[in-house]
Amino acid sequence: MMIVRGMSSMKSAFSIAVLALGLAAVPAWAGGDAAAGEKKAETCAACHGPGGGKPLTPDYPLLAGQHEDYLKHTLKAYKSGKRKNAIMNGMAAPLSKQDIADLAAYFSKQPGLQNKY
Repeated sequence: MMIVRGMSSMKSAFSIAVLALGLAAVPAWAGGDAAAGEKKAETCAACHGPGGGKPLTPDYPLLAGQHEDYLKHTLKAYKSGKRKNAIMNGMAAPLSKQDIADLAAYFSKQPGLQNKY
């Protein structure tokens, strides 16, 4: 019985160590820098409006207030070609992982749609 308990606590300690190492390995670009994203978003404003909050036409989506993870996922999909759009595939192609994270951080912090009841 003692050996089983000893093995169990060793597995727990090992699991905690692996988890800690995994968290330490999260890439630095994962969070993004909203201030840097604001500087990079000037090109986006041509279609999505200032701050991504006032698209020029209903064909262009509102970026302001979207979830950061959603924006990252979407930009990565345009960059890789998994998501098809002639304009966005070209716009996303030169973006680095850091650019994507910064843009996502910036647009996610902008005020989105306001509901009126």
